[in-house]
Amino acid sequence: MATKTANVTARIHPEIKQQAEAVLEHLGIPVSVLIDSLYRQIILTNGIPYPFKLPSPQTRDSMTDEQFDTMMAKGLSEAKEGRGLNVDDAFAEINKGI
Repeated sequence: MATKTANVTARIHPEIKQQAEAVLEHLGIPVSVLIDSLYRQIILTNGIPYPFKLPSPQTRDSMTDEQFDTMMAKGLSEAKEGRGLNVDDAFAEINKGI
C-alpha cells in the first residue's frame, strides 16, 4: 500500500470546523478518513457525489391535504400561544433575505 504523504489545507469558519468534527468524533471517523473517502467518491463519480442546490420551498401544490392541515394547525397553535412574530417583524425578517 502506498504511503500517505499528501496534505490538504482548507480555511473554514472555526464554528463549522468544531461542529463538524464533533459529529465525526461521535461517529468515530477521523477527519482524514472522511476527506480520503470524499476524494475517492469524487474519482468514482467523476464529480461531486452530492447535489449543490438550494432546497425547494414547500408549496401548497406539493403538499397533501393532511400535510397542509397539520402545518396550519401547528401555526394556529403557535399563534394562540403567542409564539410568532407580529406583522412588522415578519416583514422585517423577509426583507433581510431580499
